Amino acid sequence: MPETTKKKRHIGKRLAIGLGLLVLLFMLVSIGITKIVYDKQFPRYDRADEALSANLRYHDIEADYPRLLVSFNSTENTLQGYLYGSEHSRALMVIAHGLGGGADSYLSQIKHFVDAGFRVFTYDCTGSYDSEGKSTKGFPQAVLDLHAALSYIESQPTLSSLPLLLFGHSWGGYAVVNVLNFGHDVTAVVSVSGANSAMDMVLEQGHNLMGSFIYTQYPFLWLYQHLLFGSVASSTAVSALNKTDIPVLIIHGIEDEMVHYSGSSILAKRDRITNEKVSYITATQEGRNAHNNLFRTDEMVQYVEKVNAQYRLLFDAYDGEIPYETNKEFYDGIDRLQLSMLQPSLMQEIDAFLFDALLQ
Repeated sequence: MPETTKKKRHIGKRLAIGLGLLVLLFMLVSIGITKIVYDKQFPRYDRADEALSANLRYHDIEADYPRLLVSFNSTENTLQGYLYGSEHSRALMVIAHGLGGGADSYLSQIKHFVDAGFRVFTYDCTGSYDSEGKSTKGFPQAVLDLHAALSYIESQPTLSSLPLLLFGHSWGGYAVVNVLNFGHDVTAVVSVSGANSAMDMVLEQGHNLMGSFIYTQYPFLWLYQHLLFGSVASSTAVSALNKTDIPVLIIHGIEDEMVHYSGSSILAKRDRITNEKVSYITATQEGRNAHNNLFRTDEMVQYVEKVNAQYRLLFDAYDGEIPYETNKEFYDGIDRLQLSMLQPSLMQEIDAFLFDALLQ
């Protein structure tokens, strides 16, 4: 064999080995980056200091809305559940909360549904508020936690005998639709600001952080989610909706900055949804068309602006170093009930949808 041919083969072999090592290095680095970045997006969320928050607190409404504490298991963790309106028998409304909060983040909705005659069951997801868990783990965990909650309900005769309704926002909005893949006997679902799938959401948020580079990490993200959650990681709202004829109301804001209206949202996939009992509401009005402001009233918006202006004066007066007691005194003066008002027109549409579903 000519010497030049041997050299070419030797060089080619070295190039192949080098390329293989680069690919292997890229894969190892990508796996590491995937785990670090993914886990960082799903930390544990504990309750903030309620004395320094404008949010409605349970002790603000406890006298009129007593609740029963329950617990149930989801994978290796015990979750804290709450049962309201034990005297009601119209239906059981299960509320799934958003990422970063807990059941008490939706006290306004809880009050509304209790007042509508529903018994209400809600809970803190894994790694949230009063539930166990070192982290929230990932988007599919919301589905697993809701599945565990519904399984617990089905084991309780006083709860399982009631028509079952689901309401979820954001992380919970994704969960209440995707949990339909588990075949629970659900009467109706309201999903607000929900994503179609965990992968859609991870890629969308990843693009916000890393740009188009995130798409090179797709295989590793897919693998990592499946190692954590199994087949639930591949669940989509579209597939869940198309295998059932349960009435479902999908609500989404056109300016949603967290779950993009034309991107990862369930509503963006409506052309692929064949369930004729799915209906849609697109929130377009400025000031209540984003991710967290859909339920706001005009009065609430005006009051928020007033409170924010007052707090800015206090902040500036102390150069950002407000003493704890002074800070607490400010928040003690806030009308939390006014800040928790829900948009009547939206809630009326939700109620009409639910009452109609219960009559079917």
